[in-house]
Amino acid sequence: MRVITKSKRRAEFGDFQTPVGLAEAVCRLLLASGVNPASIVEPTCGIGNFLLASVKAFPRSAHLVGVDINPQHIATANSKLEEFPHRQTVDLHCGDFFTSRWDRLVGLPEPILVVGNPPWVTNAQLGSLGSENLPAKSNFQNHAGFDAITGKSNFDISEWMLIHLLEQLEGKQATLAMLCKTAVARKTLSYAWKNEIGLQRSSVYRIDAAEQFGVAVDACLLVCEMGRQASHDCRLFASLTSKRPTHVFGYRDKQLVAEVGAYDAWKHLQGVERYRWRSGIKHDCSAVMELRRLGEVYTNGLGERVAIEPTFLYPMLKSSDVATGQTATTERRMLVPQATIAEDTRQIEAKAPMTWAYLQKHGRLLDRRGSSIYKKRPRFSVFGVGPYSFAPWKVAISGFYKSLNFRVVGPIDGKPTVFDDTCNFISCQSRDEAEFLVSLLDSPQATDLLKAFVFWDAKRPITVDVLRRIDLLKVAEALGVRPRAEEFIGESIAKTDALFTVGA
Repeated sequence: MRVITKSKRRAEFGDFQTPVGLAEAVCRLLLASGVNPASIVEPTCGIGNFLLASVKAFPRSAHLVGVDINPQHIATANSKLEEFPHRQTVDLHCGDFFTSRWDRLVGLPEPILVVGNPPWVTNAQLGSLGSENLPAKSNFQNHAGFDAITGKSNFDISEWMLIHLLEQLEGKQATLAMLCKTAVARKTLSYAWKNEIGLQRSSVYRIDAAEQFGVAVDACLLVCEMGRQASHDCRLFASLTSKRPTHVFGYRDKQLVAEVGAYDAWKHLQGVERYRWRSGIKHDCSAVMELRRLGEVYTNGLGERVAIEPTFLYPMLKSSDVATGQTATTERRMLVPQATIAEDTRQIEAKAPMTWAYLQKHGRLLDRRGSSIYKKRPRFSVFGVGPYSFAPWKVAISGFYKSLNFRVVGPIDGKPTVFDDTCNFISCQSRDEAEFLVSLLDSPQATDLLKAFVFWDAKRPITVDVLRRIDLLKVAEALGVRPRAEEFIGESIAKTDALFTVGA
């Protein structure tokens, strides 16, 4: 029998009840926006705070439907509604969202308002809990290859729920208003726009999740109004009480853009990826693979003094180093056991026997790395390594920090510098080349285009996918320096053909 503690149950079912004040504020906003439902549906109604706020805000609505998987929550919601006089026909019942017939529930008198606060938990988190409160397994966003077996195939349960509800509401006179993570709101809208689900107007209102729910996450109210005159824009408001949006994000040319104005102005600078942007080396075991040099001694993350050859040790920079410009020197070292992701690591035994003994000593930790990218690879493998990792000069940027600070990074102590996987970089053959590329990337034209794609509230706002959209040759042409750019680009492609082989 599966034993479920109270805290585990809360995690499994994303059980964060909406504060009464927040539910009432959302309903006031909807009322002021012209929402006037005949039917109100809350798919995960919890203890009924949203339901009660809804019947107060919309007394002329005729039907009220609430569903929750927890029978105690349904009982509490029923008692709250019984204490408040209302005229709506009420249908509250216990049910699982993933097996409920939502096509029947939304077959109610229109206009329909679907409102609520779905679980803030991912499918991977539920899987780790052994939960059965999951949708049927599927790669519903159609990720391929590497993306399908790593982070991009992990999704928030609420994302699946919201997309399913929008699909059921399409073609109806309806409004969807849901509290969710801001990233979930964007993914839901992106799916709807990509699949031509008819959204007439969309808005996102930021909320303070730390104040309302005690969790540190970027959260919002997503409001989608269904309609035949589809719009691919979404207004972003700083709060529920804001009168004007801070900016508009949307869907352009089959891609999600953070600022439609900047995109429309600078989209002509998109094009060919002249230099291949890479993420740093991924090893998933910093306690063993990252060392710190103290004089002639190395120490690892386990607090051990380490005596190994320098053969496979390389100076390493992290996101904080790159973001703050501390790139000229470092005492950090990364143990890089391969020159390519397929290289047999057994060659280390002959070249650096102390290093091999160190890896063998900590083999159990390295063997426990959970990511599937290490399966069927040589023992002690890393990922995101290739000839590009060992180029003498690089242009790097932090993926985590909320600023566009490109840095020139050269060798340290006579060896090429490597990065952890929180950094993004391109490889160069000379300092002049790296400095020239930084001058292009720091230009107002390139900066504005990149800002059109960067969602600053994301966990990792600056990604390789974002950086790859800019065509440096077009930027150089806009700046009047195309001949010099062609010279560097031609030399780089000729000298580093290996950069464009299959890798990270």
